[in-house]
Amino acid sequence: MKGGQSKAEATSTDQRLKTRGRKPGKKTAKDPNKPKRAPSAFFIFLDDFRREFNLANPNNKSVATVGKAAGAKWKSMTDEDKAPYADKAETRKIEYAKSMQQYNLKLASGTNRADDDDNKSEVDEAGGSAEEEEEDD
Repeated sequence: MKGGQSKAEATSTDQRLKTRGRKPGKKTAKDPNKPKRAPSAFFIFLDDFRREFNLANPNNKSVATVGKAAGAKWKSMTDEDKAPYADKAETRKIEYAKSMQQYNLKLASGTNRADDDDNKSEVDEAGGSAEEEEEDD
């Protein structure tokens, strides 16, 4: 072929591209105990704005309309207007850092399982099972 790849070269390139990255269908499971990431100042503003917008426009069902209106208002706000949201975001970021530190300590010690905190079995609380008590007699 003039000026291009041969069919064999093109096929081998395609095969290499297909095998790159992680394999499809194999997702890593998310840990339900992992703390949720702290929202940015805009998302804290968006939460308040969404409530106000929905009260003012009860017939609006479009998420895009709310997002566009919020983005336009956020851009038009001064830094002084954004300051309360930035402060809340900073506070939540600090709380998130603390909870992540605790989470990482639990992971390191190996005690971060779903049944560790609140879901103790009846065997643990009673100090033994009924079968063990019968065997002692």
